[in-house]
Amino acid sequence: MGETSGGGGWRRAGIAGAAIGVLAAGAAAGVAIERLTVGRSVRQKARLALDATGPYGTLRGTPGRALADDGTVLAYEIDESDDVDGAGGAASSPVTVVFSHGFCLSQDSWHYQRAALRGRVRAVYWDQRGHGRSARGAAEPVTIERLGRDLKAVVDAAAPEGPLVLVGHSMGGMTVMALADRHPELIRDRVAGVAFVGTSPGRLEEVSYGLPLVGVNAVRRVLPGMLRALGSQAELVEKGRRATADLFAGLVKKYSFASKDVDPAVVRFAERMIESVPVDVVAQFYPAFGAHDKLAALAAFRGLPALALAGEQDLVTPVSHTEAIAAELPGGELVVVPDAGHLVMLERPDAVTDALTALLARAGEGPDNG
Repeated sequence: MGETSGGGGWRRAGIAGAAIGVLAAGAAAGVAIERLTVGRSVRQKARLALDATGPYGTLRGTPGRALADDGTVLAYEIDESDDVDGAGGAASSPVTVVFSHGFCLSQDSWHYQRAALRGRVRAVYWDQRGHGRSARGAAEPVTIERLGRDLKAVVDAAAPEGPLVLVGHSMGGMTVMALADRHPELIRDRVAGVAFVGTSPGRLEEVSYGLPLVGVNAVRRVLPGMLRALGSQAELVEKGRRATADLFAGLVKKYSFASKDVDPAVVRFAERMIESVPVDVVAQFYPAFGAHDKLAALAAFRGLPALALAGEQDLVTPVSHTEAIAAELPGGELVVVPDAGHLVMLERPDAVTDALTALLARAGEGPDNG
């Protein structure tokens, strides 16, 4: 292959990598390249410096493995309550809180909440298939229903008894809905509370990502086929993603955060999580979001302490989707966090942690499992 055609292939991979960056950040069309006046080498050095900044992604618990019903190994970690062996025993810390993360993230996306809750409750953090430390599973499209079955496997392995509080962000919230749809008896018998953070019950095809809807819909029509093609050329596309790192960083910031004062190290942490998910995994998951419709499943949570929380400027799962969830959960708390985007738990961690702490207080007694 000649130099010209090779360069063309590399350039196409760069464009494809940028497109995957948009998808991974939750968007469906392009955004202008930022900071063109700053040299590439300077930006690269800045990224390397930020990689070494802060404790993000360093919190670890007791590792475990759950086996999904198709044999896929799912990684989870448990943070025990400090009182588990104390005088209070299980009575003073009865609930296991299970955290499910979003698309192209990992269990580490709950960094701030994990740091705040350590020792206060028993908590389980897990990586969805193809993300973090979990295996990918079969090379086939992944449905939200499949993720709900995965969550059931994690619960069976890490918290086989006792009351639960389920917390899900974005795709993780959809996973919780799928669990309820398939196992309403588990919700009825064991769930003491639920939190939906920056997520959606469905109708994601109506989201415009802050862009003209006509253009977004045109992209949606060709995207599934493009992703299948890109998934078969994963190595080339990954090179393209690295080559377009500056565009990718701008996309992550635009579609993950809303405030101008967000810590650059936090932005870089989110960027690292997103870029760590291979393009073929992105391709496997993408069709699931258009098919997602779990509004009816929310009925399983009625009467339970519930939280529906979103960043006010979330472009990926807009506030209206969180309001739709809250409308199905009478008596639940609706929290809209000002000046925050899709990764609200990283951008405004205190607001999210305070809301979760209040939920845990309301769910503290849990159902009677004695």
